[in-house]
Amino acid sequence: MNKRTTTLRLLLSLVFILLLLLVLMFGLKLTDVAFNVIEHMETAPLWVKIIWMGLFGTVSIVGGYVLSKLLFRRKKEDKTIAGLKPEDLSEELIAERIAEAEAAGVDATEAYQEIKILKKRRAAGKIYAALYGNISTGKSTLIKALLPDAKIETGVVGGTTDKITTYQWKSSAGDQLVLSDMPGLNEVGGAYDLLSKEEALRAHFVIYLVDGDLTRTQADEVRALISIEKPLIIALNKIDRMAADEVKIIKDRLKEHLVKLGKAKVVAVSSGGMREIPRIMPNGDEEMVMRPIPPVIDELTDAMQTIIDSDQKTLDLLRDTSVFVLAHRKIDTLLMEKRAENADKVIASYSKKAMLGAMAAMAPGTDIIIQGYLATQLIKELSKIYDVSVRKVDMDLLLELIQKQSRKGLTIVLAIAGNGLKSFPGGGTVSGGVLHAIAYGMLFDSLGHAIAKALETRGKLHPVQTATLFKENMSENLGSTAKTLAKIAMAELRKTEKKDK
Repeated sequence: MNKRTTTLRLLLSLVFILLLLLVLMFGLKLTDVAFNVIEHMETAPLWVKIIWMGLFGTVSIVGGYVLSKLLFRRKKEDKTIAGLKPEDLSEELIAERIAEAEAAGVDATEAYQEIKILKKRRAAGKIYAALYGNISTGKSTLIKALLPDAKIETGVVGGTTDKITTYQWKSSAGDQLVLSDMPGLNEVGGAYDLLSKEEALRAHFVIYLVDGDLTRTQADEVRALISIEKPLIIALNKIDRMAADEVKIIKDRLKEHLVKLGKAKVVAVSSGGMREIPRIMPNGDEEMVMRPIPPVIDELTDAMQTIIDSDQKTLDLLRDTSVFVLAHRKIDTLLMEKRAENADKVIASYSKKAMLGAMAAMAPGTDIIIQGYLATQLIKELSKIYDVSVRKVDMDLLLELIQKQSRKGLTIVLAIAGNGLKSFPGGGTVSGGVLHAIAYGMLFDSLGHAIAKALETRGKLHPVQTATLFKENMSENLGSTAKTLAKIAMAELRKTEKKDK
């Protein structure tokens, strides 16, 4: 409950109390005559006592109930999966969601594996730190600086790391830590992005490497980690290539970002290594020689030690929560993919039914009746898949809007359907009725995908918005759909011809 809402409720409560007092005072005023007459309560008639005891009792009960609702009303709990917050997640809830997914025919092995990895790391009792950041920000070379004896493959070409590798690191205080070296983000095609993002969630804390100010994408990644309270160190790397004042400016800028993004520690580091520098020869000539550059990692190791020295139970709890978030997202993705798969099957089925229904129509106008019935059933079946209640008035309005748009775009749809028929032998000579039947199928395909998208993204059927999606679908390339339906139509024609013979 925010401050503004609390203040408003307090004001409403005060107003209500004043009104309640006025009502009571008014009531007392009305009974003044009665109490003047009934000077002594022991001599008062029984009915008077019962009435006024009932009146004051009712006012007190109703007033107390309304007042408690104003002052102590709890926010209605959002039990939908989309409404869950990280702190709401637990191992028990994830187990329930896995069971839910499996009951829906989804293979939830990926989510189960996350819980399995979590239990294994719990048993090991070690702290995990993930080095995270864009490609070529120096993650592997930084591990080399932290662990000089480790055999790590590094290179000048971005994308050297293509898998997650873990290293044992011991702090100056003697604490054991597991460092995860991960592929850089934004590799060509983003092939390893998901791998790295998932490992960042599994870690106790994240060292996010940058070599300059945050880009918009980096800011989004930092915000996502902070939103689940992931302990975070932002390490400005490669400071050996910057002037001191430049380092200060960038660090200050990073701290400014965190005022908006959330809590994180900013440090400056250099991984060291070999650097080519000019050397003046005795004869005055200049030559380039390789010189070792010592690493600068004290700020980083101090920040890491601070996290290690924090409460272990809290660290474990935050790590567990982020793993639950990861498992929760995987289940959501799997369920979404399953719903999309089921929706595609239903859409394909009704597109075929619409086409065959039009081809089999025995009397003029019966195809329109068939399509109206099928469209209604299509909406109902898709709403079941996405578990969304749809009102009849919304269905009727949507179908009315779709009919108007269909009439406007029918010429284009028929042309595409005709091109689809031409790709089959004899298709160019079939009757116009078949052409219209294929057009019906194409319209149903576009309608079905528009409904599915609306239900998935908005959680309800908005007729106008769904009609807009339908229009967008109709403007896209429908060539492949036309060919698929034309193939079905030609097969059906051949079956009919064989029967006639």
